[in-house]
Amino acid sequence: MTNNIPTKEKILEVAIDLFSKEGYNGVSIREITREVGIKESSLYNHFKNKEEILTTIFELFQYEFSKTLPSIEMLDQILTQSSLEDFFNQGFKNFKVHIDNPINEKLWRILYMEHFRQSFVRDIFLYDIIQKTLDFLELVFEKLISQGKVKPLKPALLAAEYQYPIFSMLTEYNILRFDRKETSEIENKMKEHIAFFLNTVKVED
Repeated sequence: MTNNIPTKEKILEVAIDLFSKEGYNGVSIREITREVGIKESSLYNHFKNKEEILTTIFELFQYEFSKTLPSIEMLDQILTQSSLEDFFNQGFKNFKVHIDNPINEKLWRILYMEHFRQSFVRDIFLYDIIQKTLDFLELVFEKLISQGKVKPLKPALLAAEYQYPIFSMLTEYNILRFDRKETSEIENKMKEHIAFFLNTVKVED
């Protein structure tokens, strides 16, 4: 832990680390403040309670996850300038960079542990991760179809057929990373899925 960062950031850093190991319910305010090196009373200068710490952590998660997708405003330009393969491979690389970040890796662990305990975490999982990604991909496929790069199939179905296998494989990837196991096989499967899917739906030149 860095010593010269502000106390509020230290609290979040320690809470993320502890929650990712023990779960939210398994960590007390006392444990957090002991690790930070402050009195319990000092924590309340920054957060009302432990619940607010968790809420702030997931606000950070939402912000970090939002950076994995390009802005809607830039989408037309990106799709026009990129090949089909380059666009989806870059998207995969962006997400892998996100998920390999040590802090984000811990945030994902907390998400997996807490989405059955906390309704607002379930909402993040269902809406920010799943639905927003599918909505974004549906728009992508609509535009690719209009550009004549992808066969004229139902965009929502294309989004689901592309993304749900990726969701599943990313979960496996995260589990393997948590156990410090080899991930090359599942990474290759994700790359093969992308190549197979694009080869199936693209319009031949």
